This record gives sequence, C-alpha cells and structure tokens, in this order.
Amino acid sequence: MSTPPPSPRSSRLLGKLLVEAGALSEPSLAQALEAQRRTGERLGDLLIRLGLVSEESVAEALALQLGLGYQPPPLEPDPQALAAVPSGLALRRSVLPLSLAPRGIRVAMVDPLDLAAVDDLQFHTGRRVTVVVAPPAALRQAIRRAYDAEFQGDAQRPAPLRDPEGERVVDAPVVDALVADAPMVQLVDRLLREAMTLGASDLHVEPTEAGLEIRARVDGILRQVSLVPPGDQALVLSRIKVVAGMDISVRRRPQDGGFRVQDAGRSLSVRVSTLPVEGGEKAVLRILDPAQVPSGLEALGFAPDDLTRLRTLLRMGRGVVLAAGPTGSGKSSTLFGALAEVDRTRQNVVTLEDPIEYRVPGVNQVQVHPRAGLTFPSALRAVLRQDPDVIMVGEIRDRETAEIAMAAAVTGHLVLSTLHTTDAPGGITRLLQMGVAPHLVAGGLAGIVAQRLVRVRCGRCGGQPRGCPDCHEGYRGRTGVFELLVMSEGLRDEVMRGAGTEILRRKAREGGMGSMAADARRKVAEGVTTPHEVARVLHRDPGSRPPCTRCGGELPGWARGCPACGQVGDPECRCGTRLQREWRFCPSCLRPAAACG
Repeated sequence: MSTPPPSPRSSRLLGKLLVEAGALSEPSLAQALEAQRRTGERLGDLLIRLGLVSEESVAEALALQLGLGYQPPPLEPDPQALAAVPSGLALRRSVLPLSLAPRGIRVAMVDPLDLAAVDDLQFHTGRRVTVVVAPPAALRQAIRRAYDAEFQGDAQRPAPLRDPEGERVVDAPVVDALVADAPMVQLVDRLLREAMTLGASDLHVEPTEAGLEIRARVDGILRQVSLVPPGDQALVLSRIKVVAGMDISVRRRPQDGGFRVQDAGRSLSVRVSTLPVEGGEKAVLRILDPAQVPSGLEALGFAPDDLTRLRTLLRMGRGVVLAAGPTGSGKSSTLFGALAEVDRTRQNVVTLEDPIEYRVPGVNQVQVHPRAGLTFPSALRAVLRQDPDVIMVGEIRDRETAEIAMAAAVTGHLVLSTLHTTDAPGGITRLLQMGVAPHLVAGGLAGIVAQRLVRVRCGRCGGQPRGCPDCHEGYRGRTGVFELLVMSEGLRDEVMRGAGTEILRRKAREGGMGSMAADARRKVAEGVTTPHEVARVLHRDPGSRPPCTRCGGELPGWARGCPACGQVGDPECRCGTRLQREWRFCPSCLRPAAACG
C-alpha cells in the first residue's frame, strides 16, 4: 500500500517546522513549495533531492509533525527484536526492529504512515507496533548490517538454491533479482487469481518429479489447477516467500508469513506456510475473504428447530457453547455466526484467536502468542479481569483452558469455543477425559453443536456429475449438517454419575437432539445436496453407520435395507460378509457375488 502524498497544509507545517528549527530558510521553503506544485512530490523528498536540507533534519521534523519519536543514527537493534521479524519482511517494508516489550515491538521506519507495513508487522509478530522515525540512509544501512551479518564470509553464506534436477545453481542474490522479474511475478499472481476465481480456501504448492504441482482446495476437495516446470520450482517458491515477508535463504525449517491482495474491490488476506519436504519445499497459501464471514446463523444450514434452540442458548448469556467436529467442518463459521447475533453494542465481546483471521466490528480481538507467553489460559484469565459479557476462545486444547472456560460460564459469562470430537455427546466425554471435573462440566456446559460440511448441488446444472462452467462435479458451495445437544437436568445428572458416551447419547436424544444423518436426510429431501455427498462426508467417521445411497438416512449395522425409504441395501454373502455392489467375488470366501444374491 502506497502512502498518499500529504496535503498542502501538512506540507506547509513540515516546512514551518524546518524553518523554526533553523534547518531551512523562508525563501528556500517558498522555492520548494513552488516546485512541489509542479512535480507533486512529497515536500521532504523534494527538499532532500534539491539539497536544501539533510535527511536527518527532515526525519526529525516529520517525527515532530506526527507526534512520534525520532531515532538518530547509529541505529542499534536488539537481537531479540531482530529475531521476531523475518529478514524478507524487514527488507521489503524498510523497517528495523529496535526493541521488544512484553506485548509490543518498537521499530524504526522512514515512512510511519505506511499502514500496510504496520499491519504486516502486527500480523507476523502478534505484537502492538510502536513506530519511531529514522533517516533513510541510516535506516537502510542498519537494516543491511543487521540482517546481512549472516551472509558475511563464505563459511556463513547460505547454501545456493539448486533446482530439483540439480542442473544449475542459483545464488541467493541472483534469486532476489529473478523473483522480481515480470514473468515470475505474473506467474505467481496468475496462480493466486485463478485460486480466488475458483473460490478456493487454500492453494497448495507442492514439489513433484514432474514439476511444481499447484492444487486448489475448492469446497473442501483438492483439485489440480497447474503444473510449473521443474526449472522454475525454486523461483516460484522464492517469489511466494518474498511477497509473504519470509527469508528465502531458509529452506530447511518451516516458516510462516502473509500478505494482502486486492481482488475485484475486496481486500483479501493470504496466510502462507512453508514446510521442508522430500524434493524441496511445500507452501500452502490460505485465502481469507472477509466477505465469507457469516452475518448470522441463518445462512449456515440449521434446521428451524435447532436454530431456535441455539439462539435461545445465546440469549441466555451464560454457559459454554461448543462447536464440535474435525478440522474443516465449519466450526469457526458457526462461532462467527453466533458472534454476529450477540449484542455487540451493549455488551463487551472479546475473542482469543490463533491467529486472527477476520476482523469483526464491535469485538475486541486478541491474538494469542504462545512464544511471547500469551497462551490461551493466560489470555483467558486476563480477559476475565476486563469485565467481559461474551468470550470466544478459538479452541479448547487442554484441561487448563477448559476449566477456566467452565468456571467463567458458572459465574455468568457466555463462552463460545470449538472442540475436536466426532459428535455432540462425545464432546462431553472429551472434556471429562481432559481431566475437567464433572461438576464443572455439568454446571458450565450449555450446549454442543456437532457438524460437518457437505457440498451443495449446483443451481445451474442441477448436480450433473460432469458439472458445468459454474461448478465442479455438479456442486458449488457448501452447507452444514448439524446435531445440537442442549444440556438438560437429566444430562447433568448423568455427567455427575460418570455415564459413558452411549448413555449420554441416548439421554440427549430423549431431550430432543437429532442426528447429523437425519439433518443430512432433510437436506437430501430438499434437493440441497445428494445422497452420495452425504455418504462421502458422514461415512468418514470411525464407527459411523453408512447412510442410505437414496435418501441419506442412517442405516443400522444389521439392516438389509433403509428403514426410511425402503432402498435395498448391499447384499450379504452366505459367510456373513457384507458385499459391495461392484464386487464380483466375496473377499472372505471367494464365492461368486452373483450366487450370494
């Protein structure tokens, strides 16, 4: 992001400060202002170019004008501060980390109005950034001296980059020039634009024997979109790392970075992660679109009864409400949908996230930073001293976080979080297995939403297997299938007795909890999705019963057909083995499948 030129008023103020400091005469200022009207340059840059003032004088006046600190040369950064900011980010943004505070970082910049640079620093470090102004030449020398120290001498120089076939060696300075070339920039930009056009959530860049394979995750499924020749493999990855503010010379350990990109008037965030793998490095780019943040629970796919019950839990304003499911099941969307429905104007709403993916108006969002000592438990304790009404914890990962969340709920707070379990009753068991006391679970837990994501039939082609230009394989977009467990007095009693998952499940169903299979069957009946898609998603869970291929209903393990629609199930061999329809022989006894009927 380029900083807009200052207004004539601010230019005159900068000039006045220089005149008052004795660094510039009135006639010279008038001459510079006249030249500025013709060239449009910033006054400070123009004065330096004309040789009327020194860089130090302009930097000091700019700091005074903006109410910031001024750091005169020599610039001596603290090693811990340097370690917190990747060299690629420091060089690209022209910033020098000077010192660390418990929750902040102090940096020197030439242009303190470069808000994109400040945002990048906050994203990478997880700390509040304090800016001081420094002279340009002194800052450039200090950055080069601080980050290039590792390159001094052949013994410390990083190993050159070699392409996967070992045919040529590319030195790090050469890579710096090559990755800035227009073709390489255009290639990476084209790959990213294509991913955004497809509506991908992630872009995978993976080295293979054939070259650099580019795959995009669209509606939860990876699909290949491009194959980059082996000779350009190192350059593509280096270009991605430069844009993301990473160190291109580091290839044997993981790195994290990020950047922002404009697309059709939208500002998207891209989080980048690299990992050393066989044959080179793999990069994954996660594309975060603020427009995808749900504006409420309505659009997520809840059944009307479940939506009413969940909203009732949120209006109660106390208790822990968990979204449960595996990675990629839409738990975060449910949390943000719930946040959108709480009163953020009259309530103090705080979130603890790792990392912060979306900005939510009216919410105090805290970036958890374990390396700096800001863990989920410590941050949650601090938040409870901030008079919160609603707290969102990105994930309950350990006993300590779970206990603090339950204790907060017992004392009258509404706590929203996520948990990795296969179903809603299993969430209770998981909390107890973590070591949370049964009385805390019984007293603090309000409800659990277990969920999965299924693809939605394309509205244009109606879900044809070959798809159409608007979709992939007949699907476009995803919706949720849910089961909602609301804690009742009977469930609380069973928790205190130490009941197992099956007893908790039976008690929850007696209290009105449906099943994900039943919710999926409803969506199949409404034409939202297909039985095959439901089978693909729900049949993944260990111990889950296969859904009917016609209606998506749940099949008992012993069933010869679907009790909901009458669809005949897979045949059974005389030896008792359940056969799949495409099998010609029984895998257990090798009888012909045709003879098993």
